Amino acid sequence: MAQKAKSVTDNVPGEFFVDNTCINCGACRSLAPRVFADGGPTSFVAAQPATEAERFQSFQALLACPVNSIGAVSTDPVTGAITSTKTPKEVHPTFPMRLDGDAGAAARDVRVPLPDGVYYNGFNARQSFGADSYFIHDAAGNWLVDSPRFHPHLLERFQKSGGLNYIFLTHRDDVADANKYATEFGAKRIIHERDLRACPDAEIVLNGAADRVIGDARMIFTPGHTQGHAVLLWKNRFLFTGDHLPWNSAAKALRPFADACWYSWEEQIASVEKLAGLDHVTQVLPGHGERWATIAPGLFPSMIREAATWMRTRNSR
Repeated sequence: MAQKAKSVTDNVPGEFFVDNTCINCGACRSLAPRVFADGGPTSFVAAQPATEAERFQSFQALLACPVNSIGAVSTDPVTGAITSTKTPKEVHPTFPMRLDGDAGAAARDVRVPLPDGVYYNGFNARQSFGADSYFIHDAAGNWLVDSPRFHPHLLERFQKSGGLNYIFLTHRDDVADANKYATEFGAKRIIHERDLRACPDAEIVLNGAADRVIGDARMIFTPGHTQGHAVLLWKNRFLFTGDHLPWNSAAKALRPFADACWYSWEEQIASVEKLAGLDHVTQVLPGHGERWATIAPGLFPSMIREAATWMRTRNSR
């Protein structure tokens, strides 16, 4: 639980705060971008919620935080006593959060299965440095893309939605609690052989540079961030990019992390260029960084070419 006494100094006064245990993973900024900001070593509260919607988003960020660094407090107007604010019960059902179609419909009743679609799980895991993970509900079999925390709420939602058939692991960093989910649901874990040491018991091991297709999922080898990084293309539209390729709203462009390339920046440039043939991508769903959900049909190839050009002007650390 976040501690007010450890609150970072950049927080503006008010109900929400971030304490100094924050690892600056960015999950809070994705969920409540007007409230939370990047402070370098930690995130911080740049502006208190101005609307009920922003307050709700801030509580979503509190639940998603992998290290419980976000807190909410209220102050008694008479005594000045500070007490913790409980997360509204309406917040939990919004995870997994639908990213396509009607986002509200999936949250109305936790007793029924989630509709077919693409979801952000919330409940980010510390073991993956707070990376976002995703759930794909599909009549032909459900997928987990990277792993959230092993959390009772997610277990219940996955169970009611038919369990998990496959767990696709983009790379070694974001395995987190994948093994626990695989045991719970009998799901097959998928990872590339070059990152296999992170999940040595994986049921499906990707080999070499060839794509692998299972149903509507196409797995594409994209080394660079790590030696065995891969991305998943779902129904030719949704591209789950792990730590390979995020959106950057400030640049209004796709911007890989030059300061977080653990294997080869040159290979990562080549891997980005490899995606220029994906004409139908409309959403980029990364592990770290911002999601981009409104790519016009046919625009993605030019965005890829621009990103690769930019990458050549940068050196990785």
